[in-house]
Amino acid sequence: MSGRNGRWSWILPAVALAGMLLCYPPAWYPQGLKLWLTSWFGTPSYRSPPHSMDMPAVNPEPFCPEGAVESSAAWRAAQEIEGVSIRATEGCFADNPHAVAAFVRGTNRVSPETLALSGLTSDAVVKGEDLDGDGDPDEIHIRLEIVELNGASPESSELMTQFAIAPGIRPGFWVFAPKLAGMATVNFESLQARGMLRLPSPAIRVEQGDRVRITLENGHYMPHTLHLHGADHPFLDVTGEGNDGVPIASEVPVMPGGARTYELTPRNSGTKFYHCHVQPHVHVMMGLQGLFIIEENRPNNWLQTLNPGAGQVRVPSKAVTERYDREFDLHYSDIDQQLNERIQRHNDPRTVTRSMHREYDATDATADYFTLNGRSFPYTFRESLVVVKPDESALMRVLNGGREGISLHTHGHTVTVTHRDGVEVAPEVRERRDVVWIAPAQRMDLALATTNDGHGAYGPGIWLFHDHGKKAVTTDGIGPGGHISAIVYEEFLAENGWPKTSGVSLEPYFTEDYYRKELPVWQAYAPRLLSDAGYDLLALLRLLGLALFGGMFLAAAWSLFRRRRRV
Repeated sequence: MSGRNGRWSWILPAVALAGMLLCYPPAWYPQGLKLWLTSWFGTPSYRSPPHSMDMPAVNPEPFCPEGAVESSAAWRAAQEIEGVSIRATEGCFADNPHAVAAFVRGTNRVSPETLALSGLTSDAVVKGEDLDGDGDPDEIHIRLEIVELNGASPESSELMTQFAIAPGIRPGFWVFAPKLAGMATVNFESLQARGMLRLPSPAIRVEQGDRVRITLENGHYMPHTLHLHGADHPFLDVTGEGNDGVPIASEVPVMPGGARTYELTPRNSGTKFYHCHVQPHVHVMMGLQGLFIIEENRPNNWLQTLNPGAGQVRVPSKAVTERYDREFDLHYSDIDQQLNERIQRHNDPRTVTRSMHREYDATDATADYFTLNGRSFPYTFRESLVVVKPDESALMRVLNGGREGISLHTHGHTVTVTHRDGVEVAPEVRERRDVVWIAPAQRMDLALATTNDGHGAYGPGIWLFHDHGKKAVTTDGIGPGGHISAIVYEEFLAENGWPKTSGVSLEPYFTEDYYRKELPVWQAYAPRLLSDAGYDLLALLRLLGLALFGGMFLAAAWSLFRRRRRV
């Protein structure tokens, strides 16, 4: 009897081993075994690959939303408000023209109706006396607040004061913002931030010789300061208080609930930079940074003091219009989601402070998102196009506010660097380039000429411009994304301001699924050919059989081993 049991004890592992050999995928055979089997049994017949999976339903956002006030004809049109001639916005999204007029005239000088339509407080941008008698105010007082976007709340699991950089992507931010009247969201039922509460912090414009005061009203839960990077300002103000914004050298930071006024009378024009200097490796990269532009002094030079979100300057200065037909503020940055998501995990200021200033290691930072004027592609096509006509000249003021350098490449055009960090490049050494290197914190003034001469421009079209570093044209590694934008000639714009592209459909890029990596990258090019592969049923059955027979073999071998030990 024991002999019969012994014989049966060997049958189960033998059957299991045979089953494993039958189920073992041929693709896993060693090369030598494959050749030996081919010599005996011939070349195996062709097996077609698995079928392509059906394309998931794509429900894109509107490219240029018709119901949005930013895309309305009333905001995009050229118009005159409070005696201010405001240029048209040919692209999809436009700034509030009433706010533009208030930034030019001063919120203390416009009518109550214009002030109400602007959404600003009466002291947001106060313009005073004309000190030099040249027809424009020379006393400028700007008030900035600090706002948190996409942060956590103790009252809801939803993010507060929401601002998306791309479909479904909402990192946390801190930004400087104009002083607004009313609530932070568009209405009581929405979590969407108001239009001027956004990334980047607004571009600021003042004139040489102006007596400028900038009051930082800190309603945030962190201490902050204002540092006027590259701008001509005294280390101490007239009262002896620190004026450089640097806690380890000039002053104690502005604590929550406090305010401080910074003063300057700039003597030199140029494109500068402003940012918080409290724990700058954190606060600057959270969004507390913006362009600071000092315009050349001209008579009757009423400036658009703030340009929220940067982009097109709808009221350029006198000095700019002497040389250029159009002007654009281009603010580049990058985002480490390991930093920016920390304000979404906690809502206790003590916990946030510990997480951001002690636990976060900036030396391990990686750039995951890349923005131009606060947005990533495809949203950059809504509001950060450089729109031109043939035979024009445009000024592009560029700031690299990110942690990595930018190799800015323009398709179809070359640009001329006229100023670096606000300092003029001598005309005799200026060069035309189609790639311009911009280091972190550096500013470049780029002259763009659109005369089709084969050197400066190659003719009308939709010509991309982007960082030629490969990461920056992705959004968390998925392309196209990042800070891709375009130089677009007016004839290539639809009536609503959207570029009349003739390549693949842009619909997948206007879905959250695409940037969650749930849609095939090439699907828009060839929907069936380049979709995701379906399941290979035979291969799946082989693997299941291999697992089943493998388990049987191990169980039988273990049983046999135990029996041998008992004997």
